[in-house]
Amino acid sequence: MTNFLPHAEFPLTRMRRNRRDDWSRRLVSEHRLSVDDLIWPVFVVEGNGVRQEVASMPGVSRVSIDLLVDEARRAADLGIPAIAVFPSVEPSLKTPDAAEAVNPNNLVCRAVRAVKKAVPNLGIICDVALDPYNSDGHDGLVIDNYVVNDATVEILCRQSIIQAEAGCDVIAPSDMMDGRIKAIRQALDSAGLEPVRILSYAAKYASAFYGPFRDAVGSKSALKGGDKKTYQMDPANTDEALREVALDLAEGADMIMVKPGLPYLDIVRRVKESFAVPTLAYQVSGEYAMMKAAALNGWLDWDKAVLESLMAFKRAGCDAILTYTAPEAARLLSR
Repeated sequence: MTNFLPHAEFPLTRMRRNRRDDWSRRLVSEHRLSVDDLIWPVFVVEGNGVRQEVASMPGVSRVSIDLLVDEARRAADLGIPAIAVFPSVEPSLKTPDAAEAVNPNNLVCRAVRAVKKAVPNLGIICDVALDPYNSDGHDGLVIDNYVVNDATVEILCRQSIIQAEAGCDVIAPSDMMDGRIKAIRQALDSAGLEPVRILSYAAKYASAFYGPFRDAVGSKSALKGGDKKTYQMDPANTDEALREVALDLAEGADMIMVKPGLPYLDIVRRVKESFAVPTLAYQVSGEYAMMKAAALNGWLDWDKAVLESLMAFKRAGCDAILTYTAPEAARLLSR
């Protein structure tokens, strides 16, 4: 905590002096938001020339691989460092054993190969979890109505390897199974994939703010009104988040993630101050949907709200932010 030295009182000290002009406000600004801080989550579907708007996320669409390549080029042109690819898998391919997750020719792997070929210098982040492929809608295998840990981790290791072999730069386990970071790191290294980074969703909370995302990837209906409280974190807990982060770093995580974002900036701050490691947060679908709905109703200035919300992440200690607003924010920042 900062110890403030005594300062002269009003009227000798007038805090508004440095706020008087644009140049002086810029000169004393404590934090900077840039395009380098942005990661763009994108949704991919089967087909060609397909663009499907996500009803609960106006302005966000699922796109086929050919259009995803175009979007990747757009991201690179805007200076966005990386995209995070999420699949909307055909319902017929979803099974209790989530076998499609380890198919080397699945939707994500084909998308990664296409983007990497077209835009080789754009970073690609891939989600590691079973919910897009699991007919139960859970992030892990379900046995006797319970999401089992160790058997799930075995599949996550295989999923990580095929995604990395397809060209993924960053493996991002979002499943919240115990011990999966160490297992994935060992699996990647044993497969000769040591350069591939791991971004751990270390503090992922069982949140109500994920609803529109589950619409986008089609896991909401499979979940059948269930929840993920046996593996995602209780929103009431903060010390537990520090334990999760510490464990994942000890197991080999290169970067860590807090999810959701704005309602959990206190967690971001505690993590950054405690560990001083690359710390990311995800401005999740529910956060996006709330701001977008308010803007469409004329209740918020969209451009200003986008940049202000992202600055809040930086102020809390984020090194980067996953946000559906990345292209718009990049354009605004380039003005």
